[in-house]
Amino acid sequence: MNYFAHALPFLDDPYFAVGSGVPDWLSVVDRRIRVRSRHAEPFLDCDDANIASLAAGILQHIRDDRQFHQSRAFAELSLRLTVMARDALAGETSFRPSFLGHLMLEVLVDASLIAKHADRLQAYYDLLESVDVQTVVESVDRMTPRSAAKLGPLISEFRRQRILSDYLEDAKLLVRLNQVMRRVRLDPLPEAFRRILPEARRLVSDRMGDLLEGIPVEPEKSTNARA
Repeated sequence: MNYFAHALPFLDDPYFAVGSGVPDWLSVVDRRIRVRSRHAEPFLDCDDANIASLAAGILQHIRDDRQFHQSRAFAELSLRLTVMARDALAGETSFRPSFLGHLMLEVLVDASLIAKHADRLQAYYDLLESVDVQTVVESVDRMTPRSAAKLGPLISEFRRQRILSDYLEDAKLLVRLNQVMRRVRLDPLPEAFRRILPEARRLVSDRMGDLLEGIPVEPEKSTNARA
């Protein structure tokens, strides 16, 4: 799951929705920074309702990711996409194909949901603009064992770039995949790699029900999801 998938059911609660993106943002800032359930749980009873919602969103992300990554559909599809990536990269046997199998599955789940709920993507970015980034950074900094100070600039840049709509177009998606490749210090993908993206999209779209079974993803289910 990726940013939009985590946030979609909670767009009526800005700090909850932002919290659902915090673990992934932290992995971009510094992969050594982890926010665990035990770090966020004490803040559920915070007198500040926004901070309590932020903590609840973080916990929702952790629960959703656990369910998602333990599913049979995830294991099967990530392997299928890994093989496709390996073949597209001339049989490469390095770590890159398996990393891509996981990464493509995550972003293509978002792409499928964005295509289905196109009107909600603008609502998501409006929500990000509505929160006080400093409140988010200071709150997360209290939860994590390492400083999360770099989180602020990242969230601001994430709001500015609005990258999620790029997931819908193969050429733009390849650009975004290569940005991740650079960040994790893997070789960039050749232009020819985009040839596998239409089939990868179809495979993920066909298994969305299995991939997200037991995970709240529909906007109208937000109230029940937090109960």
